[in-house]
Amino acid sequence: MPSSRQGELFGGSPAIPQPAASSAETSSRHQPLAARMRPRRLAEVAGQTHILRPGSLLPRLVQNDRFGSLMFYGPPGCGKTSIAEAIAAETGSRFVRINAVMSNVAELREILATARFRPEARTILFIDEIHRFNKAQQDLLLPDVEEGNVRLIGATTHNPGFYVNPPLLSRSHLFRLEPLDTATVADVLSRALADTERGLGARRHATERKVLLDLAVLCGGDLRRALNALEVIALSLAEGAPITEADLAIFAQERRIRYDADEDEHYDTISAFIKSVRGGDPDAALYWLAKMLEGGEDPRFIARRLVILASEDIGLADPTALPLAIAAHQACDFVGLPECGHHLAHATLHLATAPKSNSATLALGAAQQAVREQPVQAVPIHLRDKGGQASKRLGHGDGYRYSHDFPEAISGQDFLERPLALYHPKTAGAEAEIAHRLSHWKQLKAQAKKHEDRR
Repeated sequence: MPSSRQGELFGGSPAIPQPAASSAETSSRHQPLAARMRPRRLAEVAGQTHILRPGSLLPRLVQNDRFGSLMFYGPPGCGKTSIAEAIAAETGSRFVRINAVMSNVAELREILATARFRPEARTILFIDEIHRFNKAQQDLLLPDVEEGNVRLIGATTHNPGFYVNPPLLSRSHLFRLEPLDTATVADVLSRALADTERGLGARRHATERKVLLDLAVLCGGDLRRALNALEVIALSLAEGAPITEADLAIFAQERRIRYDADEDEHYDTISAFIKSVRGGDPDAALYWLAKMLEGGEDPRFIARRLVILASEDIGLADPTALPLAIAAHQACDFVGLPECGHHLAHATLHLATAPKSNSATLALGAAQQAVREQPVQAVPIHLRDKGGQASKRLGHGDGYRYSHDFPEAISGQDFLERPLALYHPKTAGAEAEIAHRLSHWKQLKAQAKKHEDRR
C-alpha cells in the first residue's frame, strides 16, 4: 500500500513472469505505447460516450454489421483510428489502412480492385487524413463505395464540409469526436502503467495521480501523445523508479501546443479571439491571444484583426480604439516578437473593455444596399464641382450654402436628392454624445429650412 506521504500511486505492481514471446509479440513490443494500447473492442475505447454509449447509432450499426461508409471528424489523439480498427475486429472485416498523405491513385486503384475480387472479405478501407485527398482521388472512391465493394471509414482533423467532396460526404455517416477530458486520459495512462501484456507494467514504475493528470493537461486531450509521452518519460528512468513531478517538468520544457497555421485550429482560434473581444471578455480574449502566440501565429495577423475589430465592433463608441489598434500593428512591425506581445495584449484589453457599437458596420451595409437596390442618385447641382468654365456654364455649385456661414455649421440644405436614414447611432460610450448632437442638428436643420422657405 502506498504511504500517505506519497499519495495515491498507480502501477508499481511486481513483474509477472511471462512465457517466451513469439516473433509477432516481439514485433509488437517495438511499437509505440499508443499503438500497443489501442482498444480491441468498441467497449474499450476511452471517452466519446456521446457516440459510443450502448444503444446509440454507431454501436447498433456495428453490432448488426449493417453500416456503410463512416466519417470520423475530430482532433488528433481522440480515437478515430482506434474506433475504426475496433469496428473491423468486431465485424470480422478485412481492414486496409492508408494515409492520404503517402498514398496515390495507383495504390488506391489496386486496393479497390482487390476488394472487388474478394467480396466475402467485407473490406473496410480506412483513410487517415482523408482531407488530403484531392477531388480526383475522392471521386475514384465513389463507384466502389456505392456498390458496397468497400466500406469507407475516413478520418480527418478538418471540417469535412470544407474538404470532402459533397457526393462522398452524402454517402457517409458523419460522427464528430471530441477531445478527451483530463480524467479520461489519466485513467488510460494509469492502465498503461499497470498493464504487463501491452503496457509498461513490467517496468514497475509508480506515480501519483496528480502527475498523470498534469501530463494529460500538457497533452491537451491527445491520448496518443499522452501515451507516447509517458513511454518516453518511463524509458528515460531506471526500471522500478517512480515517475515524479520533476521528471514531468523536464518533459514539459519541450512541450508545444497544437496549433496548425492556415488550418482549422488557426481559424477556430482567431474566431474565438474575435468573439471574446466583441463580447467584452478580456480574460478569454487574452487566453486565445496567448494560445496563438505560443502556437507561432504571425503577430501582424492578430494585429490586423484588432484593427478591423476597432471599427467593426467598437467604432464611434470609443474613437480611440482604431488609432490604438493601428499603433499596435505598427509596433508589431518594428518591434517584433516576443516584445510585441505586450502591445497586442494592451490593444486586446482596451478593445475588449471598450463600449461596443457596430453602427458604422450597419450604416455601411445599409448604404451599400441602397446603392445596389435603388436607382443611383445623381449628385445635386448645388453640390457639384464648379471648377472649369464648362461646369460654371452648366450651373454647377449654384445655390450651395457654405456651412460655416450658419450657426453650428448647419445650413439646412440636403445633401441627397432623396434623403436616406442610414446611420443610427447607439447609446454606448462616446456615441451617446453623437446621438444627442445629431438630434440637435436635426432640429437646427428644420428651423433653417423654415427660415429659407419664408424668404
